[in-house]
Amino acid sequence: MQKTQFAPASPASAAPEKRAPVAPVRFFGPLNPPISDWRGKSVWLVGASSGIGEATATALHGSGARVTVSARKERALQDFVRAHPGSRALPLDTTNRAAVQVAAQTLLADGPLDCVIYCAGHYTAMRAFAMDLSDMERHMQVNYTGALYVLEALIPAMVAQGHGHLSVVGSVAGYRGLPNSLAYGPTKAALINLAETLYLDLRDKGVGVSLISPGFVQTPLTANNAFDMPALISPAQAAQAMVNGWARGEFEIHFPKRFTWGMQLLRLLPDRLFFALLKRAGL
Repeated sequence: MQKTQFAPASPASAAPEKRAPVAPVRFFGPLNPPISDWRGKSVWLVGASSGIGEATATALHGSGARVTVSARKERALQDFVRAHPGSRALPLDTTNRAAVQVAAQTLLADGPLDCVIYCAGHYTAMRAFAMDLSDMERHMQVNYTGALYVLEALIPAMVAQGHGHLSVVGSVAGYRGLPNSLAYGPTKAALINLAETLYLDLRDKGVGVSLISPGFVQTPLTANNAFDMPALISPAQAAQAMVNGWARGEFEIHFPKRFTWGMQLLRLLPDRLFFALLKRAGL
């Protein structure tokens, strides 16, 4: 009698493998992992000797973060540390690439960084008929190239650790070309594009990216403006708006809304209408 042979079951005849359900994509969910609990988080604020940077460092320290403040003004940093026990001062010139690398390595040697905020900025009102190329280059070095140095030093470590958040402080002055903004505006426009590209590249690596877009804030930089600044707010108000934006997981955190919504609308206007409106306003 012929023996019946049984072939092993093929994968097609095996019981179907159970797969974990795929989480639905939430189109209207937060673009970044929300940060609402700062207790014990390691935060590095670059450009924190005054203005928005100092106010934000104060707010995060008060929320329990382990804050490191950097800037060129060492005395101001030491004053901050004395007023905020447990914080740390790390003097730094962001235009010095080697110094940025050393500073980043110093901080990373103590453990992962949870959030890095680039607040360093330089501003001089400038018109095309009074161009100062040396000062324009200074704007680019502090506002943009310094940010690149910090990102170069930190992104590999943040990607390797699989978590963290990067914030760059831009400005609504980067939305469109504006009078008095010949030197400042282009650097902030570059930061806007940079932040958007960083977000696309890092969103699947566990690293959050946010763009801070302030309107007029009462700082040493804006104190030199010879014109009325609409919807002017304090650095403390700016810092609170940033903290609120991080808690909501926003990509762009812009404030004060009563001013910045109007500035965002200008981005949508056709060129002819945009230029006509500025001319009618005497700008």
